[in-house]
Amino acid sequence: MSHGGPSGEVMANFGGSIPEYYDSIMGPAQFEPYGADLVRRLPEKPDGEVLEVACGTGRVSRQLRERLAPAVRLVATDISDAMLEYARRKVGGAIEWRKADAAALPFGGASFGAAVCAFGVMFVPDKAAAFREARRVLREGGVLLFNVWDGLENNPHARVAEQVLTGMFPGDPAMKTGSMPYLFNDREAIAGMLDAARFGRVRMDPVRLACSTPSARDFATGQLRGTPRGQLIEQRGGKVDAVIDEVAQGLARLGGERPFRYTPQALVVEARAL
Repeated sequence: MSHGGPSGEVMANFGGSIPEYYDSIMGPAQFEPYGADLVRRLPEKPDGEVLEVACGTGRVSRQLRERLAPAVRLVATDISDAMLEYARRKVGGAIEWRKADAAALPFGGASFGAAVCAFGVMFVPDKAAAFREARRVLREGGVLLFNVWDGLENNPHARVAEQVLTGMFPGDPAMKTGSMPYLFNDREAIAGMLDAARFGRVRMDPVRLACSTPSARDFATGQLRGTPRGQLIEQRGGKVDAVIDEVAQGLARLGGERPFRYTPQALVVEARAL
């Protein structure tokens, strides 16, 4: 994702009301069930402390804290001040909250026994660097666990919003940013990056979980007001509520109006530090 120019600056800004919409709608709709799937793959007593990268609003951080033995130190990081502040306020608990860039982690080598990243790797501009950093801070034999969305073809709910936005704002590349989280799932490319970063014993599992929200409009609201796309629409003179209505209509055709039901697909990756 580009961070240059006005559109890039907006896309990098998760402040204001975005964390609240993101957490209250997208959290239970998809991050809670997929977080639980990711967390259950981690031992209750891993061989060392645990690092969470790109913790967002802290939903998976809370699940990690509940999963891990009380004596296990958990450090949750994110690059967004707004997301970290929201997570601190809402989750709190025995978690160390740190601002950190996934591609330049502020920790010494071999500091952790496990690193976890829920739906965050695809947002890191330099993914190879993120994997190298994860390997650097992990002890030999430590586990890296992360998940990513497994393509638009396996997640038609995500395609609906992009089709509406590109139809309303034709030729505007910023309106295609909604597809970006669904583009990093090439198994061979991921395996190659992990191998280059000195990870082995790689396992990749496609996972489909039934998800729902009270209404299609709720989900459309989360997609737009829970991400910087709502700000982009306003920048261009558009009415966010009108766009939400149109996206909601498309979603309702896909999974019903009340409730809205859908079955997204993620790719879960587990690797060991060599």
